[in-house]
Amino acid sequence: MRIYTVGGAVRDALLGLPVKDRDYVVVGATPDEMVAQGFTPVGKDFPVFLHPQTHAEYALARTERKTAPGYKGFVFHAATDVTLEQDLARRDLTINAIAQDESGALTDPFDGRGDLERKLFRHVSEAFAEDPVRILRVARFAARFAGFVVAPETNALMQRMVAAGEVDALVPERVWQELARGLMEAQPSRMFAVLRDCGALARLLPELDCLWGVPQPAKYHPEIDTGVHVMMVLDYAAQQDLSLPIRLAALLHDLGKGTTPAAEWPAHDGHEGRSVKLVERIAERLKIPNDCRDLAVMVAREHGNVGRALELRAATIVNLIERCDGLRKPQRFMDMLRAAECDHRGRTGFDAVPFPQAAWLAAALRTVQAVNAGEIALRLQDQPTRIPDAIRAARVSALDALLHGRSSKVFDPK
Repeated sequence: MRIYTVGGAVRDALLGLPVKDRDYVVVGATPDEMVAQGFTPVGKDFPVFLHPQTHAEYALARTERKTAPGYKGFVFHAATDVTLEQDLARRDLTINAIAQDESGALTDPFDGRGDLERKLFRHVSEAFAEDPVRILRVARFAARFAGFVVAPETNALMQRMVAAGEVDALVPERVWQELARGLMEAQPSRMFAVLRDCGALARLLPELDCLWGVPQPAKYHPEIDTGVHVMMVLDYAAQQDLSLPIRLAALLHDLGKGTTPAAEWPAHDGHEGRSVKLVERIAERLKIPNDCRDLAVMVAREHGNVGRALELRAATIVNLIERCDGLRKPQRFMDMLRAAECDHRGRTGFDAVPFPQAAWLAAALRTVQAVNAGEIALRLQDQPTRIPDAIRAARVSALDALLHGRSSKVFDPK
């Protein structure tokens, strides 16, 4: 039995990056021998075992054969005669096909170290084409590793995979899993650039893919192109280290602009409502978690209203807060304001332009929260039908007082 560290742990160590998870491959062992040494079997499709002390995963060296479309259509073969090189040959990229033994010696049959130096994502073999998840993984790696590029031959292979319909066989949960991980990387726009280059984005998220080439008014969007704008918004959210729900909302907030008739360009009247429907469609298709879906829908619907917040009357702002359920879910309301600020700053030359609307609406929320609804209800307990209107009137009155007394030093958009 020989044990090797493989995959991302070796790659990241060679890059001088922190190693988070370690994967191990075992050559020359049988499942019975692993169990006899105290390992716990957990793999369903192929033999994977948990170490008795560390609970790290140890997989028996294996080969695989494609038997059906999609990423589950494989038959695996694990036996004592499977070599380390055969196991590495089934991996996706050369930079992930490097193994290290217990003495520290490296096995690198596909020049992964050379591709690390060249900052190149290159597939190990044509077997790459058998697993469409690998397209998503390459795209995610692009978001993580700045400066790395996809090898032309690998991009061409991914294009052929898309044309063959392999991407269409991906299950929604796996697509969302990979997209979510990519959204949380340092520069998520690079993930979508890779997906666009190979044609996968048009199959996975056609509602997003069609935004490139759609113009916006240059006065408000010097970058003009809607797709470019959305990527700038997303990367700004990443730079601020914001949460996954906020990053997804940044990605999907302007989808409705892709459905604006070309005759109406560069205006996009009513795009917010169209965006909401498209966000809901994507969320249902990819089975996106409720917290991510709900914030994305809210930002798509309200980002224009947040941008106009300094022009809104007190009653209109109370409507906004109530429509967003801000009193019951104030954190989500604040997340919406953060996403709207990303929308504002994700434009050419706007990254340092103040966005006082967020501070104003946050103050408005605090003011509305401070109204003692219980006291009003107690005072009108003999007239219960009047209670909702009285509470609302008190909230509008309190906000109106703040509106007319606010300091221009705090909220002046200039």
